[in-house]
Amino acid sequence: MQRLPVTPRKDFGKKLESIGLSFYAWDNYWREDVCYRFNAQQVDVLEAAANKLHRMCLKAVAYALENRRLGQLGIPEMYWSAIEESFRSRDFSLYGRFDFAYDGVNPPKMLEYNADTPTSLLESAVAQWYWMEEVFPDTDQFNSLHERLVEQWRQAPGTGPIHLASLKGNEEDWVCSMYLLDTVAQAGREAKHIYIEGIGWHEQTRQFVDQNNKPIETLFKLYPWEWMMHEEFGPNILRSRTHIIEPIWKSVLSCKGLLALLWELFPGHPNLLPTYFTPEKLTSYAKKPLYSREGANVELFKDGKLLAKDDGPYGEEGHVYQQLHTLPKFDDRYPVIGAWIVGTESAGICIREDTSPITTNLSNFIPHYFVEA
Repeated sequence: MQRLPVTPRKDFGKKLESIGLSFYAWDNYWREDVCYRFNAQQVDVLEAAANKLHRMCLKAVAYALENRRLGQLGIPEMYWSAIEESFRSRDFSLYGRFDFAYDGVNPPKMLEYNADTPTSLLESAVAQWYWMEEVFPDTDQFNSLHERLVEQWRQAPGTGPIHLASLKGNEEDWVCSMYLLDTVAQAGREAKHIYIEGIGWHEQTRQFVDQNNKPIETLFKLYPWEWMMHEEFGPNILRSRTHIIEPIWKSVLSCKGLLALLWELFPGHPNLLPTYFTPEKLTSYAKKPLYSREGANVELFKDGKLLAKDDGPYGEEGHVYQQLHTLPKFDDRYPVIGAWIVGTESAGICIREDTSPITTNLSNFIPHYFVEA
């Protein structure tokens, strides 16, 4: 695994805009003056780790349900039965993304699993693939994300239109939603975009409806379950006939309390870091809110002293304490590997890096490629 300088394409901005990546220049988000190079063996390691950890995470959901641990994860009691039923039925799941610390030599370490609302799809599935084809055409990339998403949509519930919802004014989520809309269409299903704020409730049919009062049979939402559960319309979910993607059981996977449950189930596993609901067993650790996005409110402590932190609105529900694992450093940058899961299988990686050991929404996206040797 290497971080290498590379000459940017002269017209890369226009090319990114042409595929819909409108925010590529925000805070220098997309960089192609550098890239990461892997070999095939390292790709195999990442793929195997993602597949194994996803299976372990499913066992952790079952463990949480069997041992009545959902309350410890900050999930309101009124939703416990719905989560159990959804998990037992294995309600349709589209995708998720692990965050790994990996240096190309030692086993990847799971930092967390965003299995509910991960973005960075367009840049992962399309933008970096086009970059590789132009800049390193004789190499390969760990990236079957687009094809796998299209295939997974063919298994989605319902027969009518699939509505894809994002928040008004959030360009990143809108771009991700519009890319997913295209994958739905390529799967042969009708797709419609709607803003979260435009979703209503029809009491007689027990369905969510769009702004035209038309029933929403299947809804993909870039909107976290932990927000939905605490809002006024939240209880309607329990009565709704609308199929929601991601399903409610994935709220367990996206809670960072999952990290502590995994360590209870698989202590000493080489892809896990010791993680607990209290900090007594650790002196150097990452303090993570049960629910947070893009590094917000994460605090890093080394030998009991604050090393780094990122501000934000999270933490009220509680925290977990994960043994501090300093990210590998390449040219004074700390990369995090995003390992994608589509359905139940690994589908590729993306890389975000920062000068800070905490990856945030301002961290750079860096393309990658791999070679056989």
